[in-house]
Amino acid sequence: MDRDFYIVLEDFSSGAAFRETDEGVDYATLISDLLRGEYSRVLRVVAFNPSEGWSRDASEDVARDLERRVSAEGREVSDSLQDFIEGQLGRKIGVQLPLPLQI
Repeated sequence: MDRDFYIVLEDFSSGAAFRETDEGVDYATLISDLLRGEYSRVLRVVAFNPSEGWSRDASEDVARDLERRVSAEGREVSDSLQDFIEGQLGRKIGVQLPLPLQI
């Protein structure tokens, strides 16, 4: 099966651990689950594809996508999801960084 999988590293009271997940969790499902509050304290999102032999930290990409959806849909998110998004982006949600002015 050649497809990408996503797992979430979550901060539990006993320490950080990757949350058990179903094999059927694709990117769209992951984003929906995050927006619905299915994860409490997200630390990282890891993407991998065993058929192609790669894995990577997808946290920043996921955070950017979440920010776009939150802004476009006017959604409220939990404090912990907001912390994840802002921590990955290095800024508050919805704040555009100024571009350098060139003359």
